Amino acid sequence: MAFWKFTALRLGLVAIFFIVGVYLQLGLVLSAIVSAILAWCVTYLFFRDMRDAAAVGLQSRFSEKTPPSRNRAELDDSAAEDSLHDANPDVTIDADRKPRES
Repeated sequence: MAFWKFTALRLGLVAIFFIVGVYLQLGLVLSAIVSAILAWCVTYLFFRDMRDAAAVGLQSRFSEKTPPSRNRAELDDSAAEDSLHDANPDVTIDADRKPRES
């Protein structure tokens, strides 16, 4: 959640700086570049705690120790496969075998 808050803050700052740049007639491209740089600088200098919390959240999400998260569809598919396997224990799947050519 901290990642999304930090991202929303940074995007909001980009939008504000972009509007100010367009208002000052810097041009669209220069306004975009300046707004991105200024938003990065402001969040880097003044929002360290929020940035660190976002980094910790991302680190824990993509750590090798964290088990992969599975959505509802994946869990349903896994349950269906398990029930089919339990109902037909004599059927095996050889994933390494090449399909027959006709």
